[in-house]
Amino acid sequence: MRPFVGTVVFVLLGLAAAAAIGFYPAFVSAPVVIDDEQTGFDKELVIKFSHVVAENTPKGLAAQEFARLVKEKTNNQVKVEVFPNGVLYNEPDEVEALMHGKVQMIAPSFSNISEQVPAWQVFDLPYAFLSNEAVQEAFNGEIGRMLYQKLESKNMVGLAYWGNGFKQMTSNRGPLIHPSDFKGQRFRILPSQVIEAQFRQFDAKTTAIPFNDVYRGFESGIADGGENTISNIYTKRFYQVQKFMTLSNHGYLGYGVLMNKDYWDHLPDVLKQQIRAALEETSRWANQNAVQMNEQQLEEIRQRSTIQIHVQTSSERAEWMEALNPIYSQFQRIIGKELIDRIRELQKKYGG
Repeated sequence: MRPFVGTVVFVLLGLAAAAAIGFYPAFVSAPVVIDDEQTGFDKELVIKFSHVVAENTPKGLAAQEFARLVKEKTNNQVKVEVFPNGVLYNEPDEVEALMHGKVQMIAPSFSNISEQVPAWQVFDLPYAFLSNEAVQEAFNGEIGRMLYQKLESKNMVGLAYWGNGFKQMTSNRGPLIHPSDFKGQRFRILPSQVIEAQFRQFDAKTTAIPFNDVYRGFESGIADGGENTISNIYTKRFYQVQKFMTLSNHGYLGYGVLMNKDYWDHLPDVLKQQIRAALEETSRWANQNAVQMNEQQLEEIRQRSTIQIHVQTSSERAEWMEALNPIYSQFQRIIGKELIDRIRELQKKYGG
């Protein structure tokens, strides 16, 4: 029996060595490579979608609608698990988490994307968009395509743009009507050099506070004021801890819907097409819904709060635009001349 055992051991060792160099004798079958794209998925595919706002905001509702449509269009092959309110990753962490594949999908604000891809600060330029039509043209046109291309080197893929709305100014220390009214006040900002420069032009100070900590920041006096959309001011109840609001529409808050590039590249083409179709349908609905929500919630704020609201006049807007105009040349090298030029074209087209 001993020679037989030795022969078996020798054969097994020989096969292991052959496998290590990729050679298989004729009587041994080589490993079978399974192509998921050809065979299909036997199990449900789960996409984790993390975001930082409440479920009843434009982005929160869009994420839920997207999850519903993906389930429908993929015939239950793909499930999108939505994690709102920063429960999975907060603002400072979500983009890094996506880049490193810790989460499959996020929808950060343009400002948070710009920390990794500075050209995205083009969306933070003051008065870049003078109407909702201008915003949609930027999303769907060359500006949107150019910004998508700049994500790929960071292992991210841009799939859609979701709007929240135009930003308004709020404060606890007095009405914000003229640029001089900002002097000496401290404003909460997103982590954007452009937004920081905007307040610096008004002789104001800034502090970066994560979105879910803003209410406490206003309440405690860490920040005197901030800029945000009506929907965020309403859903997070900022109107309870701010005394004055100027409806300025001076900036636009929106989100890039992003997926980890490695993950996206390994999805079968048929699922990519279905996910894109779900996003296109969601985006049309979401961007219309955001406009309606901001209008409705402004009326709610008027009715249920004591915050003093000032509507910016055309002459006041011209005053603000003139004071903020130097930011465009200041950031042309960082953002890129081509993108700045396209923003200037939109301004002319829509009444700048």
